[in-house]
Amino acid sequence: MLVDSHCHLDKLDVNAYDNGVQGAIDAARDNGVNQILTISVDLDSFENVYSFTERAGIIASCGVHPLHKDGLLSAPDRLFYLASRDKVVAIGETGLDYFYDKEPELHVAQKDSFAVHLDVAGQLKLPTIIHTRDAKQDTLDIIKSHGDADVGGVLHCFTEDYAMAKSALDLNYLISISGIVTFKNAEDLRDTVRKLPLESLIVETDSPYLAPVPHRGKKNEPKYVRDVAQFVADIKQISLQELMDISSANFHRKFSKVNPSDVLL
Repeated sequence: MLVDSHCHLDKLDVNAYDNGVQGAIDAARDNGVNQILTISVDLDSFENVYSFTERAGIIASCGVHPLHKDGLLSAPDRLFYLASRDKVVAIGETGLDYFYDKEPELHVAQKDSFAVHLDVAGQLKLPTIIHTRDAKQDTLDIIKSHGDADVGGVLHCFTEDYAMAKSALDLNYLISISGIVTFKNAEDLRDTVRKLPLESLIVETDSPYLAPVPHRGKKNEPKYVRDVAQFVADIKQISLQELMDISSANFHRKFSKVNPSDVLL
């Protein structure tokens, strides 16, 4: 089994497919992808994101990206209500991004919203999907103070160092690897992947962003998660099938609300 653990179906460029987003989903299925987790980045567009779960094999998250300034949360009510739906299997994408937002007052708003997400995740017993960039210590500190260690979550599209990855593992988080690992300048990330145990890893596309080699320059889409999986398998010196089996088992262990038999048709 192969899972794209993080993509944005509502943002895909599907002009190449006669039947739109269904064409991209079919292409993923034909490339060995069995399930797709489509990710929410703001609550105003959540209904559109959730509508994809009407299709077999697709589940959703619910949350507000830290760079979505106008939607950052200060109260839990709306998030709790939306995230209580049957096919919402995770909270997020949430977290901290100090790379693009340099202003300290914006950092405060991000941290408040992040804490709200973690609190709701604990109440609903759902894993949290975290975006973190240039905010290593604050990210870990807020997970420790607001997260539910029994539930944990995922550091998605991981680009930080091994020390942060190890700290996240100790907090019951998985590390999700995207197409960035295939980039020429990503040797530090590849070294981190070499050091991490297989039981800590899942794979994703983060499509339509970050298309892996050999598809650089193209719009990313879920079918390319197989290329990410192959690259990680090569780093770990195991077969693609073994990497697929282990990473999907990791995914289903963490996202326990997902039915492994609910696959793309």
